[in-house]
Amino acid sequence: MKRRLTLFVLFALLVSSFGSLASAQDEVTLLIWADETRAGVIEELGGTFEEEYGVSLEVQQLAFGDIRDQLRIAGPAGEGPDVIIGAHDWLGELVANGLVAPVDLGEDVDNFSPVAIQAFTYESQLYGVPYAVENIALFYNTELVPEPPKTWAEVRALSEELTDADAGQYGFVIQQGDPYHFFPVMTSFGGYVFGVDEEGNYNPEDVGIDSEGAIAGLQFVVDMINDGLIPSGLDGNTAQTLFQDGKAAMYITGPWNVQAFTDAGTPFAIAPIPAAEEGGENGAPFIGSQGFMVSAFSENLPLAQVFLTEFAASEEVQQLLYERGGRPSALLSVMEGVEDPYAAAFAEASATGLPMPAIPEMSAVWSFWGDAVTNAMLGAQTPEEAFSTAASEIRAAIAGE
Repeated sequence: MKRRLTLFVLFALLVSSFGSLASAQDEVTLLIWADETRAGVIEELGGTFEEEYGVSLEVQQLAFGDIRDQLRIAGPAGEGPDVIIGAHDWLGELVANGLVAPVDLGEDVDNFSPVAIQAFTYESQLYGVPYAVENIALFYNTELVPEPPKTWAEVRALSEELTDADAGQYGFVIQQGDPYHFFPVMTSFGGYVFGVDEEGNYNPEDVGIDSEGAIAGLQFVVDMINDGLIPSGLDGNTAQTLFQDGKAAMYITGPWNVQAFTDAGTPFAIAPIPAAEEGGENGAPFIGSQGFMVSAFSENLPLAQVFLTEFAASEEVQQLLYERGGRPSALLSVMEGVEDPYAAAFAEASATGLPMPAIPEMSAVWSFWGDAVTNAMLGAQTPEEAFSTAASEIRAAIAGE
């Protein structure tokens, strides 16, 4: 009854545009842009939506990376979708260019993971309904490391015990030059990328790449490399293979590698990122969130809002998206019923996590930050030199200098 009543109100609004309720019902179609995995789910649910709301649903499949780019062109031209499914870190650019509209979940906002809601919030306004969260964590080989380390000192001690470089055996490996995977190590020691203001929004005027904690985190990893405890120059594929083959006991990665390790028979479990010291806070991984957003150019804006707040936000839809997508759900009630130990472990590791910054200024960070991590790990600069240089370059880029 609630949904029918809401739809009645929406159609009452549409009548003024289309002339009659009947013609509005005949003509209203919501166009959804989604990638292959999500398109299949939404197509399956389309019949239910049409039955419950009396509205047609058209799903157009695009490559994930093309959705944002195509919206920039098609939206202003009046040829775009009503709803897109995408990543929260698109948000800053989309909002800045007037491409997406705000969403009001009302009290239902409390049904979702707070960090997922924070991820889809820009300048204190919600712009999406999240359906999934994603973060990295510490994978450990349970035959080599029966209990996960709580601190980075324990990681080093285990590495000293397990490493035999001549045999290609290591305690801990990390892909180098990749700031995304390095970030939780950095935060363990108190480092940060951007500070936050009183309302919890990222502050691009407070760049923390050269903070004491960031330098300390990088120094810790560089010391392990220099002491032969981590092989130098590892890329992501090599680090993954070392862990998968039992040649590395600990490795930071995400849910995308769970199936590969399972298929390979690697004995592993997942734990939160270690703290810098006993009693300290676990490292904070970046949290990525995926969700539904409404195009600001939608000709069916009220109905698109209802699609998000009453349909996409429903437990049945969120449950199916979780089952098909494999990422932990952003809806708390879905995760309460999950028995998958890996999903539960990622959720535990996300407890200290931070949304990946979606502000436009983040685009000025990645390359300078990545170069600094690479230079320090390869010995071209000290951690302090590398991060001081990067921070200066980032501040200049943000200032437009």
